[in-house]
Amino acid sequence: MNKILDNDYYDIILSNISVPAFDKGDNITFLTDRNSLVHVLRTDMDPCNLGGQPYNAFPALYTLESTISIEKSGIGTVQRNPFLGLFGRGVMIGVIDTGIDYRHEAFRNNDGTTRIQSIWDQTIQTGTPPEGFTFGSEYNRDTINQALGSEDPLSLVPSVDSNGHGTAITSIIAGKPNEDQTFSGIVPESDIVIVKLKEAKENLKELFFVRSDVYCFQESDILLGTRYLQLISKKMGRPIVICIALGSNQGGHDGRGILSSYLTYLVQLPGIGVTVSAGNEGNKRRHYFNSTMTPPLYNDFELRIGENEPLLWMEIWPYAPERISIDVSSPNRESTQRVFPTINECRKFEFIFTQSIVWVNNIVLEEETGDQLILIRFQNPAAGIWYFRAQSVGNEPFSFHCWLPSGDLISNDTFFLNPNPDTTITSPGNGVNQLTVTAYNQLTDSILGESSRGYTRNGLVKPDIAAPGFELPCAVPGNLYGTATGTGAASAHAAGIVAMVMEWAVPRGNYPSMTGNDINRLIIRGARRSTTEIYPNNVWGYGQIDINNLFQGLTNI
Repeated sequence: MNKILDNDYYDIILSNISVPAFDKGDNITFLTDRNSLVHVLRTDMDPCNLGGQPYNAFPALYTLESTISIEKSGIGTVQRNPFLGLFGRGVMIGVIDTGIDYRHEAFRNNDGTTRIQSIWDQTIQTGTPPEGFTFGSEYNRDTINQALGSEDPLSLVPSVDSNGHGTAITSIIAGKPNEDQTFSGIVPESDIVIVKLKEAKENLKELFFVRSDVYCFQESDILLGTRYLQLISKKMGRPIVICIALGSNQGGHDGRGILSSYLTYLVQLPGIGVTVSAGNEGNKRRHYFNSTMTPPLYNDFELRIGENEPLLWMEIWPYAPERISIDVSSPNRESTQRVFPTINECRKFEFIFTQSIVWVNNIVLEEETGDQLILIRFQNPAAGIWYFRAQSVGNEPFSFHCWLPSGDLISNDTFFLNPNPDTTITSPGNGVNQLTVTAYNQLTDSILGESSRGYTRNGLVKPDIAAPGFELPCAVPGNLYGTATGTGAASAHAAGIVAMVMEWAVPRGNYPSMTGNDINRLIIRGARRSTTEIYPNNVWGYGQIDINNLFQGLTNI
């Protein structure tokens, strides 16, 4: 079996500078110009394998970010303008998600042929992988059209979207209008490229204490999907707008993760736009923040763990220069005592009275950020209130953030008792240049309660912009229509607007060297802002997206 698919091998992210030390062949999977995956045989499954390898070497786990008004964002006004009329012609839309129902009418031309240029399905190993990749199956436009013309399309192109999230996201951006369903994508004349992600490896779920039945993806596969979309864009000679409606609470929330930093690089290239969701963690009570400036120099905080939470992780990220120890106590006050920071030690604590097991990695130097990281993982934790004491090691003031997993990785019955809704933007929304989109209810002009709040841990202004994200009409598998709500839906809406600007700039020749970052700045300038708010802020970013304002400020039309 290809090692990138084999659960007996960990996928370890390394700098390309370090890769020559390993054997070649299928031990290495190229990711980007900066990083590759090294496939390392695991001899056993031990949580302390994280410690033997650096924390940042393991891909983070990502979850889905979604569960109407086109006029609200000024789209209809621009499309009706005879000098603009931007519908995405000449622009490609790239979506990395759960796949697509390619048979749906929303993705077909009036003659029944497909608007999809290609699908890379990472889950199917019976076809031919894309050139330069080692797994999955690629289906091009001709093959998809052949399938659509046959009596049994799935016998030729067996790729499906059993979840529906990818189909919905793609349709919000680029779906063909259906008046009977009062539905239209933003850029219905654009071409579409799809990456269907395979599920995260079981060994990665085991390492990060995530149940095996949870549907989630690993960061390295998203990176490979991004590289695939970039290569298709280059091959076709067309600009592309990439939408990633996925998020992760792992990492330092400062944009330094491998995916966040790579997207920051891509969006500075001509002809590549990137929109990402801000996350739906604003009201989930999964973030805690403390700043202790005066003696006694410790902080006590509490976490309620639900009844059905067999596995759980938690990350604590202190600010330099101080270092902190951590003490974990069960609901009956059985304690680990203080666990001090070390280089790579992993400690296991078996609680006698509750049958709970806790692993603590108090990492004094996390390689990717240079900061301290305390990773706490729970196995069969007793339901109830768990107690934590963070304490200064050097008897100095200290501050720290603490995050629980995002999305469906844990239940809503597990939460901090004194949570903080700020600094809840998920990765890759913490990156510098990609357009990070939060969601508002376009019917009431109010932010969605679940929308994640900024800023980033290092003070970067995020989100960038707010877009409609409440019950947006969308296509769903089976040639049906439904609605999608959340920042994933909002990021799709914004991706359509980025594609409109990209069409004006590149295919129409008004600004051939336009980058995605350029478009993001134009969107920020053209945002609609309330007179009662101060901008930017950590809820709305720079305001509500409005492409008509953008063009009025740009072209005086």
